[in-house]
Amino acid sequence: MGFFTAARQGRKDDAELGKGLWRRAHDRFHRGLDRYHQVLEGVEDEQLYGELVEIANQLAGLSGRVREICVEAQRRSPSDGLDIPHALSGVHRSLSKAGNSLAATAEAAAMLRLAVGPVPVGAASVWRRAETVFEQVADAERLLSES
Repeated sequence: MGFFTAARQGRKDDAELGKGLWRRAHDRFHRGLDRYHQVLEGVEDEQLYGELVEIANQLAGLSGRVREICVEAQRRSPSDGLDIPHALSGVHRSLSKAGNSLAATAEAAAMLRLAVGPVPVGAASVWRRAETVFEQVADAERLLSES
């Protein structure tokens, strides 16, 4: 991404996500996704790499959903600070958990990458962690639609 493209995207993010709570939740999720993709770069086992890429693709599919949640939450409860609006506290909690779970998923993938020898169960531990990310994003969507 070039300098001007990044600047334009930053202005668009400021307009849609604000500079507070919802922007932070969105950015935390994206940092976790970036971290996961960085872990992929060092995987040497082809079968394990294939499994981890499949998980990466599904996690990347959540990116648009997380953005939509954050944009809608910003529209309903604009935030330029870190105060959590009571009406959307559950949404924020679910997004925070999703960001943390995504970081844990990247950590699980990194541990597999560092494993010595073949991994007998493949990426099962990473799948388990990724499933919690899917559940937490779905929970945030549900809570947003209920409020």
